[in-house]
Amino acid sequence: MSAASCLRSEDQFLCSICLDVLTDPVTTPCGHNFCKNCITEHWNSNDQYLCPMCKEVFYTRPKLKVNTLFSEMVSQFRQEAQQKASSSSSEQQAAKPGEVPCDVCTGTKLKALKSCLVCLTSYCETHLEPHLTASRLKRHQLMDPVENLEDRMCMKHDKPLELFCKTDQTCVCVLCSVLDHKTHDVVPLEEEYEGKKAELGKTEAEIQQMIQKRRMKIRKIKHSVNLSKKDANREKAEGVQVFTALKESVDRSLNELIETTEDKQRTTEKQAEDFIKELEQEISELKKRSSEVKQLSRSEDHLHLLQNFPSLKAAPPTKDWTEVSVRPPSYEGTVVRAVTQLEKTLSKETKKLLAEVELKRVQRYAVDVTLDPDTAHPKLILSDDGKQVNHRDVKKNLPDNPERFSPSPCVLGKQSFTSGRFYFEVQVKGKTDWALGVARESINRKGKITLSPEDGYWTIVMRNGNEHKACAGPSVSLSLKSQPQEVGVFVDYKEGLVSFYDVDAAALIYSFTGCSFTEKLYPFFSPSPNFGGKNFAPLIICTKGTKRKHKLGFLFKFKSLF
Repeated sequence: MSAASCLRSEDQFLCSICLDVLTDPVTTPCGHNFCKNCITEHWNSNDQYLCPMCKEVFYTRPKLKVNTLFSEMVSQFRQEAQQKASSSSSEQQAAKPGEVPCDVCTGTKLKALKSCLVCLTSYCETHLEPHLTASRLKRHQLMDPVENLEDRMCMKHDKPLELFCKTDQTCVCVLCSVLDHKTHDVVPLEEEYEGKKAELGKTEAEIQQMIQKRRMKIRKIKHSVNLSKKDANREKAEGVQVFTALKESVDRSLNELIETTEDKQRTTEKQAEDFIKELEQEISELKKRSSEVKQLSRSEDHLHLLQNFPSLKAAPPTKDWTEVSVRPPSYEGTVVRAVTQLEKTLSKETKKLLAEVELKRVQRYAVDVTLDPDTAHPKLILSDDGKQVNHRDVKKNLPDNPERFSPSPCVLGKQSFTSGRFYFEVQVKGKTDWALGVARESINRKGKITLSPEDGYWTIVMRNGNEHKACAGPSVSLSLKSQPQEVGVFVDYKEGLVSFYDVDAAALIYSFTGCSFTEKLYPFFSPSPNFGGKNFAPLIICTKGTKRKHKLGFLFKFKSLF
């Protein structure tokens, strides 16, 4: 096999990740081969599953399978490479640039196989033979070939540097150890070598640890960049949405201004056309009468003139045009009024759009919330999926554990939060009374409950079908344009913020700010008593598209209980 063909074969069996001959080769769906450990670690350390060769992205992590045929070819290649290396080691080769030449060879210097620290000479395989066979030379210390063997000799005593002075941290010969370094701590090179080698191993481990930390930092930085890119794209998309809507409002106002102005002009032109048409009609009649008068005045027939004179002596009846005029409409202030109205419209639209953007922003932190039956008051009904709750007058026989509310008809979510941001939505449609929000873990659950931040509750309530209040201690009455059908609850634990949103109207209802959270927070729900069926509808923890399904299933179950 030629050298070129060997190189080609080796390239075919190299892993593109570790650049070494493949170990446990596996094949990706796109047909490229990698070491099993290499591709596994590569995918573990990246956000996407892509092929390092062709960059094809796999949306789910592929199941790697061993390529049996290719694995056998790699194994065969390894065996041939080892055989080649073994056979080549026995061949005599001329020393290449950078290799240690044999000091004994004359003419062509062959590659040295060993260097003798006693003879201070490097030998090729042929000239090394005496050191391997002669008993006198077998005691010499051989090592892998090195250049400048004189550097391994003591400059002062011309002896091999076989010892190490730990006091002066330098290599010395035997004579140095009994003369200049007599009182120093001197040990054999092998002993110090092992110690320094161990230190280097420790240093290498530390360096590898530093490399790993920096790789982790790189991954974090890349992850941060990806998050920043996603946020930037989302921000641009939202900006385009907002400004496109505002631009459409401006265009509509401009079109209305132009249409109004053109309507006025069309009205003026129509009035002028009608006047002109009427005037032209009168002119036509007058011309006709003028012609008749001229003709009669030229008549020589006395009787004919006198008989027709009464009907032609006066002009035909016409309109008095003295006070008639076309008054151009006044356009004064039209642009000012249009701009003023546009400002009002833009202000209204801007608030609405920003509210929608804000709601979409907090909805990105949506979490899956389910109700905790161990905290539910005995008169509350919880659905099997833990997504809805209602109140009935029949009290269930449940253990009065410390977590359970009594006598207030309340229930907490199973999920707790001690950091970050979270958001959930609750359908309140059809209810006359309810309370929603979050509560800290250490709240009082027995006896009379006061909903206030001082007592660990951040909530809003509805009473009597139309009275909405924020339980801020004292309560704050809320003036809402419409009654919410679905309420969103958003919490920023670090910033101490609890906000409530009317989801359908995309409007902020109320925000608790400057809160101090130091323990677990739980979603809080109170459907309130059913008041003889008036407040029958359940509270439903829901996402878009599931509200109706939850409601129908719950009503069916509720009716089956009576």
